Amino acid sequence: MHRDALEQNQIPIYFVAIITAALGGLVAPSAAAGLEALVTPTIAVLMYAMFLQIPFLHLREGLSSRSFMGALLVANFILIPLLVWGLTRALSGHPAILAGALLVLLTPCIDYVVVFTHIGKGNSKLMLSATPILLLLQLVLLPLYLGLMLSGVSGVVVSIGPFIKAFLALIVAPLVLALLTEAIAKRSAIIRTWTALWAWLPVPAMAIVLVVVVGSQIAAVVSDIEKLLPVMPVYIGFLFLAPLVGALVSKLFKLPTGAARAVTFSASTRNSLVVLPLALALPEDIRGLAAAAVITQTLVELVGELIYIRAIPAFVGQDQSSATG
Repeated sequence: MHRDALEQNQIPIYFVAIITAALGGLVAPSAAAGLEALVTPTIAVLMYAMFLQIPFLHLREGLSSRSFMGALLVANFILIPLLVWGLTRALSGHPAILAGALLVLLTPCIDYVVVFTHIGKGNSKLMLSATPILLLLQLVLLPLYLGLMLSGVSGVVVSIGPFIKAFLALIVAPLVLALLTEAIAKRSAIIRTWTALWAWLPVPAMAIVLVVVVGSQIAAVVSDIEKLLPVMPVYIGFLFLAPLVGALVSKLFKLPTGAARAVTFSASTRNSLVVLPLALALPEDIRGLAAAAVITQTLVELVGELIYIRAIPAFVGQDQSSATG
């Protein structure tokens, strides 16, 4: 299989991974539970593979579009948090589910959003160049948002420790390794070969992460399905309202078609895989249900992406130029 074919078939690959993991997790829950220890390492490998695809030493061109970056940041860190706050007010009596929902809905995706943006005829290069900024900002702002939105909710204690550990393990270490790899590759044919081989791995790495995450958590999701019912309207509401936020902001910033679609996909797609370790680091009495809430959002969102890749090209940017602004 050529690499292009692998990338073009990402969605069916991911759904096969999810179905396989779900079946395995339900048939052999005790064995699948052991996969939980692999969640952080596999996500770190995925992040390294993704970071290697980002030309960090040549990002100036991608980040030069101030209108795109402005729209992206306003959508993801001002309007989407306001939407999430409004949608989750009904969960104040369910602290574990509320914590999980806030963790996942407040953090914009930085991995497979690039894939869906490309499939949805958006500017995936702009989206890719913006991922480091999105990643750093969400890690800085997430504790602040959680502190504000969980204030007065009993039973939830948010500690900065898990965020620091996750940041170091999932972001800093893979990022530093990717930067070193990119720098050395200029002078080493061996490292260039290494980088070329890793260019094949984002899709398999994502599939492995989905297997590990879904396989280790699906039994908990199914066993707690009745407890998770209150969060379903929140996720479905977000599924339909978030793209409207992205499209509105794009129109206000007068973005060209490709950039507008990228902002819309970013506003709608969440960082569930990276925040799962944070959910698992919550206090013991709420971590299981919070993690189940995160995984539930992932399953809802992946179905929603099948709608997005058809709907977003149809209603976003049709009246604008396709030039990058």
